[in-house]
Amino acid sequence: MKIVAFEKNLSSTTAFKPRRSPNSSWISLPNLKSAVNFAYFPISMSISKLTSDKVKERADIVEVVGDYVPLKKKGQNMWACCPFHGEKSPSFSVSPAKQIYKCFGCGKAGDPIQFVMDIEGVGFQEAIRQLAGKYGIEVEEDETRTPEQNLEQNERESLFIALNFAKDFFVKNLQTEEGRSIGLSYFKERGFTPQIIEKFDLGYALDGWDQLLKAAKAAGFQEEILLKAGLILQKEGDATRVYDRFRGRVTFTIHNVSGKPIGFGARILTKDKTQPKYINSPETPIYHKSDVLYGMFQAKKAIRDMDNCFLVEGYTDVVSMHLSGIENVVASSGTSLTDGQIKLIKRFTNQVTVLYDGDAAGIKASLRGIDLLLEGGLNVKAVVFPDGDDPDSYSRKVGSQAFQDYLREYSRDFIGFKIGLYQEEFAKDPIRKAEVIREIVQSIGKIPDPILRSVYAKEASGLLQIEEEILHAELNKSLIKSQKDNFQKVKEEAAAEERLEELFPVPTQLSSQDTLKIQERETVRLLLNYGLQKIDEDDLKLSNYLLSETQEIEFITPVYQKILGMYRDCLAKGVVPNTDFFIAQRDDEVRQEVIDLITLRHEISSHWHERHQIFITTESDDLAGTAFKSILRLKRRLVQKMMEEAKQKIKSGESEGLAPDLIFELQQLYFELKKVQLQIDKELGIVIG
Repeated sequence: MKIVAFEKNLSSTTAFKPRRSPNSSWISLPNLKSAVNFAYFPISMSISKLTSDKVKERADIVEVVGDYVPLKKKGQNMWACCPFHGEKSPSFSVSPAKQIYKCFGCGKAGDPIQFVMDIEGVGFQEAIRQLAGKYGIEVEEDETRTPEQNLEQNERESLFIALNFAKDFFVKNLQTEEGRSIGLSYFKERGFTPQIIEKFDLGYALDGWDQLLKAAKAAGFQEEILLKAGLILQKEGDATRVYDRFRGRVTFTIHNVSGKPIGFGARILTKDKTQPKYINSPETPIYHKSDVLYGMFQAKKAIRDMDNCFLVEGYTDVVSMHLSGIENVVASSGTSLTDGQIKLIKRFTNQVTVLYDGDAAGIKASLRGIDLLLEGGLNVKAVVFPDGDDPDSYSRKVGSQAFQDYLREYSRDFIGFKIGLYQEEFAKDPIRKAEVIREIVQSIGKIPDPILRSVYAKEASGLLQIEEEILHAELNKSLIKSQKDNFQKVKEEAAAEERLEELFPVPTQLSSQDTLKIQERETVRLLLNYGLQKIDEDDLKLSNYLLSETQEIEFITPVYQKILGMYRDCLAKGVVPNTDFFIAQRDDEVRQEVIDLITLRHEISSHWHERHQIFITTESDDLAGTAFKSILRLKRRLVQKMMEEAKQKIKSGESEGLAPDLIFELQQLYFELKKVQLQIDKELGIVIG
């Protein structure tokens, strides 16, 4: 058996003791710009590098994220509830200084471009186009590419293009003879102005089997894309026969939050009872009904400005309210309210006012939506229109001003609304009153904020004429039951995990390899956060020190070794890489890891110093000492790993009958490593009994 060398730097124990002064052979760093233009372009990019560079320079992370999520300043960073997963306490951090975002809940992170890619579900190119539009930057196409190549985009971008073509086609149809006599006449009957028609991209689908299909194919679109976009259908039993999905109907364009068409709703204008009144686009890669609210693109600014969102049922309700001067309104488009839609509202406000048709039976059937809104942490009010009216019909009946006055006068919180709804039922029926009380209590129990729960319980007590103590007792029962249900769920999940652990045992303590990975991470973290800072009077930079001390060490964590290599390559070219360089890399693993390493979950409040005169020492106060100890710990972990390997080789060698001189050689190696560890322990102040 041949002894394999553990590390090439074992020849000298001094290799493991970090030097306090720079080596004369270190790379000199000329005074160059630290920022370098790097881009993570997809292969199919058709936008010029100049355009993308302009976007990267202009795009501000706070402005970009603020278009989707209300941000609150806390310390040096901005915070919000994450738009990518459900949460009640903000864990989504935005750093204006570093121009990055990071969610400590789900792990999403990146720069302004990555945020648009994540939130909109688009590729890099489309994100650049959106940001260019936001900042008024002219988009220049890559002249080295042909028009045909520019059309060769990924599937999602192709779907956006196809749906935008369909939107334009439907809108232009209003100017045809058929469109004017049928579609435009319908809109005019409802009082829709040309401005409103343009604002919502209202249109008309011609009454023919393949009007859109022929126009799209003539424009170069393939049937496959049109099928995936939900614009055409295949004939049942004959996949070769295709035809338009929308025919002889007025169309309502459904936009995503950034204003791109992602689907359509279409209303029939004849009295053909064999056909549904409305048909809608199917689910597609870019259109998920449960995550979309009609009119959100047109409403988002008004919702944020008014700090309230009116929630209605249908397309025409939204359009009619805009005609009445009320723009902070969206529609669930006839579907039951979903968690995804609630999260979408919560991006812009915590206040929701639900508008109900004057149909008591229909209202009671849809009350679950209120409980979902409450559970999502939203403050809920409701308005009921007179019997037989909806927001659309009532606004046309009474006019703009009277409609707005009605909303202000009859808006009630959900407690008063629900009690009023059942008032007549339980007035003469004590049993029904008890049932209503329990329903009200269940709704209050959905509210996550305990203070709000108490406030609403007090209000309900007065309206229901029941002692507050009794109501609180019932509420506690409901909360305890909910907690038990949640506990049972957690218990079942834990049991499932235990069963899984039986199949895949988890070590009870960290191995030397795991602790080495942790220390490698710490070394790279210091390099990224403080690499450009000086640590002694000779202008020695932290990056020089760390890279010199790790020159002969091969990190066992590939991503950290890769970051070190990239750092060294840049220095060799005379460029000092900053964090922007790494965040702009095409390598997702590197970009994600760097963001994790430079983002802090907690900040030390300035109040400790300003108000209380308490001074907190941070690692940056003594970078030289911090770096020195970090290198010591790294090399200690490395030595421990090598000792474990040596011990294992000795053990296996003895059992396999290895020659005594070879075993002795291994033992000598082990004791040399032990001496190195003790030297490092002494430097770190570690006392081993």
